[in-house]
Amino acid sequence: MGPHVSLYATAQDIEYFTTPDVFTFYRCDGCDVVFLHPMPSDRLGEIYPKNYYSFHVSSDRSIAQRIKQFLDDRTFVALTRDIKGPSLTALDVGGGSGWLLNDLKRAEPRVNRTTVVDIDPRAEEIARANGHDYHLTTFEQFDTNERFDIILMLNLIEHVTDPAAVLRKAKELLRPGGRIWIKTPNYDALDARIFKNRSWGGFHTPRHFVLFTMNSLIRHCEAAGFTVARCSYTQGAPFWTVSAINELRKLGLATVTAARPSIENPLTPVFHIIFAAFDFLRMPFAKTSQVNIHLTV
Repeated sequence: MGPHVSLYATAQDIEYFTTPDVFTFYRCDGCDVVFLHPMPSDRLGEIYPKNYYSFHVSSDRSIAQRIKQFLDDRTFVALTRDIKGPSLTALDVGGGSGWLLNDLKRAEPRVNRTTVVDIDPRAEEIARANGHDYHLTTFEQFDTNERFDIILMLNLIEHVTDPAAVLRKAKELLRPGGRIWIKTPNYDALDARIFKNRSWGGFHTPRHFVLFTMNSLIRHCEAAGFTVARCSYTQGAPFWTVSAINELRKLGLATVTAARPSIENPLTPVFHIIFAAFDFLRMPFAKTSQVNIHLTV
């Protein structure tokens, strides 16, 4: 590492307890990016346990999940409004069982061909049963001649070792006039500062390899050849919630284990609603801990 890199924080897995290891985040002072070093890219089978949240999406959605679905539907309408054509193709990178593509198809009836790229073999049967093509591979190794009108990369780019390469590949797969929707954590936020040295939920240690601010994310996207159509902050309730439950765990007031991870704690849906409301109230004048960005070429 060069002279323009500084120690940022250390953190542990406070959600799934896949390892007791302590991981170190560094900050690139020139590019305003925080990254994990070393990145445990050779330990994916260990750090993504069988009960990982994106591998198991329940059809019985909580109130918080239904609110999120409503907001996602509004975003889908805005995302697809300016894409021309009677039929659209969509790709969800890291899309698991394809539940988000199901929502997209409901919100935009023109979407008639959908593809999932994911590393979870258990999601394939569900995804195909829902009418999605499924590729069991990483995005970096995904090989296709198809081009897509819509590419979803929600909570994805922070999980990869080389975000710039992933962005360039996504650009190659996007049809002219298409749109890419990226959602990713923003470490320049109130909860990120409060819990910086307390394994902040947005670190999602050790599964988040690279974290951006809004400005550094925009710079990376533009360097990959994209035009930013829209960029905004959105609520970071999941990160607040994980951080708060971890504090309660340390006080002996909440139970979080490998078998019963943070997301399954009964306080989680309540905290999601409370912290989402808090962030929505702050958004007109404050930076929150997730960023939505829509890209075109």
